[in-house]
Amino acid sequence: MPRLLRSALLAALSIGMVLAQKPAFPPAPRAADGHPDLTGVWQGNTNRPGSWEEANTGFGVGQTGDPAPSQTQRPSQQPLPPRDPPPYQPWAAAKVLESFNRRGIDDPAARCLAGGVPRANLTGLFPIQIVQTPQQIVILYEYMRIFRVIPLNAKHPYDLEPTYMGDSVGHWEGNTLVVDVTGFNGKTWLGPTGTFHTEALHVTERYTRVNRDTIDYDVTMEDPNVFTKPWTIHTNMMLRQGTRLREYECGENNEDVKEYEKLLKDESVFRRK
Repeated sequence: MPRLLRSALLAALSIGMVLAQKPAFPPAPRAADGHPDLTGVWQGNTNRPGSWEEANTGFGVGQTGDPAPSQTQRPSQQPLPPRDPPPYQPWAAAKVLESFNRRGIDDPAARCLAGGVPRANLTGLFPIQIVQTPQQIVILYEYMRIFRVIPLNAKHPYDLEPTYMGDSVGHWEGNTLVVDVTGFNGKTWLGPTGTFHTEALHVTERYTRVNRDTIDYDVTMEDPNVFTKPWTIHTNMMLRQGTRLREYECGENNEDVKEYEKLLKDESVFRRK
């Protein structure tokens, strides 16, 4: 093989190897203290990259509809990993099924109540903003206009009052922010229809910003009053550059509550004919 041709082939091969090794996303930014910087506006429970418009048109949330042109030009994303069902005790599973058969009309969110943890992070229809400082992490949710202030390297107060979002404290384990949440009032759902819990709920969240665009979100829920073992969910949060949180007002003109109250009084509509 002529020397010039061989050199050209080797050069092309080298370029190809460099391109193949190039990461899909830029690396995660670092804060001044060296920890990954979680600051940004994110969308929960998805692994689709791009702007809010790019990620939520065509297939969009729930992967329904026709693919948009911009999506057909991007590498397809891997589906989110399958999740184990919540490990409810038999009596609690029956209660969840009852809510499911009622088509979720007893959903606390229908009454404009805070989503709770981890449900607030799993609601992918609305943006989430994270603001990171060396002393605390602040998470702002457009949905229901709720927020969390998570002090770092702190302890839970001794006089906790049960709340919808619970009390959160965090610390860093290497590149992962670990958030311990307790002090719940037992009035929220964990995620899917009817997934209730009690005041004994204890949640451990792990946020790992693996690159500029992606946070790996792992959450473990423990509630010995209703579960037979801990329940762990793995999903992602994706950066949505250029997106801002807007005002969300749930209560105005909310007719759901009136209709749901009527349905809950008339159990016959849920009975199989």
